[in-house]
Amino acid sequence: MSAGGEPGTIAAPDVTADWLLSSAERGNPATTIDAARAGGRAWTIGNHVTVHVDGAAYFARLHELLSGLDAGDWVYLTDWRIDATRQLVGPGSELGPLLAGLARRGVAIRGLLWRSHPALVHFNQDANRVLSTMVNRAGGQLVADQRVRRFGSHHQKLLVVHTPNRTGRCLAFVGGIDLSRGRHDTPEHLGDRDPVGIDPRYGPRPPWHDLQLELQGPAVLDVDLTFRERWEDRTPPDHRNPLRAMWRRLSREPRRLELLQRRLPPPTVGSHVVQVLRTYPARRRASPFAPDGERSIARAYLKALARARALVYIEDQYLWGRLVAQALATALRAAPELRMIVVVPRHPDRDGRISGRAARAAVAGHRAPAAGWGLAGGRLRPRERARHPHLRARQGGGDRRRVGAGRLGQP
Repeated sequence: MSAGGEPGTIAAPDVTADWLLSSAERGNPATTIDAARAGGRAWTIGNHVTVHVDGAAYFARLHELLSGLDAGDWVYLTDWRIDATRQLVGPGSELGPLLAGLARRGVAIRGLLWRSHPALVHFNQDANRVLSTMVNRAGGQLVADQRVRRFGSHHQKLLVVHTPNRTGRCLAFVGGIDLSRGRHDTPEHLGDRDPVGIDPRYGPRPPWHDLQLELQGPAVLDVDLTFRERWEDRTPPDHRNPLRAMWRRLSREPRRLELLQRRLPPPTVGSHVVQVLRTYPARRRASPFAPDGERSIARAYLKALARARALVYIEDQYLWGRLVAQALATALRAAPELRMIVVVPRHPDRDGRISGRAARAAVAGHRAPAAGWGLAGGRLRPRERARHPHLRARQGGGDRRRVGAGRLGQP
């Protein structure tokens, strides 16, 4: 009997545990993300996953969803940068006014944005503050979060929607697309009409390629808990800056509002197996949900690479480091028939003194596999994307992300 119940057929063996991490293999016993599952299982079944390729597809779906929310619904989000002026589908769909309008209608908006650094050094503090002010004055709560290691950042890009009074509307988005300027692109990669300034070699409207996954089913509560753990961490969000911490105390900044009480898992809606993975640093003021950090994305990569026999395909903004090279080389040596294709951008997005050196090293580093890793000739194929697109692959508590289910270092 097959899994689908058809007589006379033999069910395929369940190899899920061979490819995905168990709860113990996640390497973070402090988290409760796997607590409700028996047998050390660290994934959910019965999900439906939709892949939105590039920003235009994701933004259109998000606008459709948010426009249908009403009083009593909940939205959780985290992001590296969000622009209030980000048009989701055209004029009149600016994200800041849309979220503020939802908050005024009684939709509970909760969010964590990286506090970042000023626009003077090409970072996001000003944009995130504008959005936070707009939404918070309307009754939502977006928090500027700097609970990172020194020189670190928050790269998680997730959004969860709960509609307690309606069925079938509990869903989540995870991936690498910021709700910001420059990300509205299509597979034709003509670039965003509201571009962001990066290396001039990408032109006045830099192309931008990335993915966002839409999840429905039990996996949504794993994304919910990923947000909840950070939201309920009572470490002050600006503890690294004594002046900001003092101002927060003097100004009596409001305490973080409560979240929706966790519901029973959503009903099964499909056949997809989903594992939610994270990357968190081991901070000096430890995160209660990851006191020693979490590296489940890297661990999942290593486990999958060890089983790869036919093809490994990687898209990433950065591909660097001796450990990465060793992992790919080990996989190739272990499987003579294995082929690898790695897609990276040709130029760093910013070639300045702050990020330029590291980015140049990452971009140049993709040539190392073919030139210096001593691998079987032609089995690893580096591919540069020059004019288009600029690849983005980031997320987590200062992370990277997995292709297909997030990317290296992200949920």
